Amino acid sequence: MSAQIIFGKQISDSIREELRMEADRLKAEGVTPGLVVIIVGEDPASQVYVRNKAKACEDLGYYSEVVRLPADTTQEALLALIGEYNGNGAVHGILVQLPLPKHIEEKAIIDAIAVEKDVDGFHPESVGNLMIGDDALLPCTPSGVIELLKRTGNSPAGKHAVVIGRSNIVGKPVAMLLLRENATVTICHSRTPNIEEMARQADILVVGVGVPKLVKKEWVKPGAVVIDVGVNRLPDGKLCGDVDYDDVVETAGWITPVPGGVGPMTITMLMANTLTSAKRSKK
Repeated sequence: MSAQIIFGKQISDSIREELRMEADRLKAEGVTPGLVVIIVGEDPASQVYVRNKAKACEDLGYYSEVVRLPADTTQEALLALIGEYNGNGAVHGILVQLPLPKHIEEKAIIDAIAVEKDVDGFHPESVGNLMIGDDALLPCTPSGVIELLKRTGNSPAGKHAVVIGRSNIVGKPVAMLLLRENATVTICHSRTPNIEEMARQADILVVGVGVPKLVKKEWVKPGAVVIDVGVNRLPDGKLCGDVDYDDVVETAGWITPVPGGVGPMTITMLMANTLTSAKRSKK
């Protein structure tokens, strides 16, 4: 029997409708959620992401700015700009689009963003709060994964979740969020022996390693929930995930497609973080 497909677009649209209503209430109280996105250089993929973020803000009635800087912008100039937006009361979220040009130190830029405006959830204080279970703006893709699970009735509580990948952007934070949701969590990576055997134990399998079609049906316990965070472009130009969807779809109980699964959730959770920051600014 084929897996049930988790369509991220439908769930994302539902969340955005909730955000729109909350934003309208907040605006009636005199606060318009505001997001600034800063992009340095002309990376084509980044340009697409930035346009999508600006469009999401427009659709939800947020205040937004997109600041496009030339690739030769100095680190000092970028830090000064971030400092200005840190002090701007109309801006509740600051996002610097990654990757940055090689002459700019990514960590220095992330560290410079005020933690209360860190809507990407990458600041060390945000990461630390996530780790110890304190209040924090959560990284967008991992929190989107949790929303997909909960809104499809696949609560992680009491389940064995296996995360393949240990990146700071997906693997580590999604493992922490699954743990917070009372799952038992195993993290696998390139040095894990018998990774296929480990994956097959999962009730919930989350994969984010950037290896096209790595996970085959032999890796998946029958009936498991498979969340594919990978996005890879094949030589023919088509997109695929880290899971071999066609091979796994008959074994899994639930599965996210690529594209159309986790992807739509990321910007939606960015919008949710911006709204949360705006609400906190009232206090």
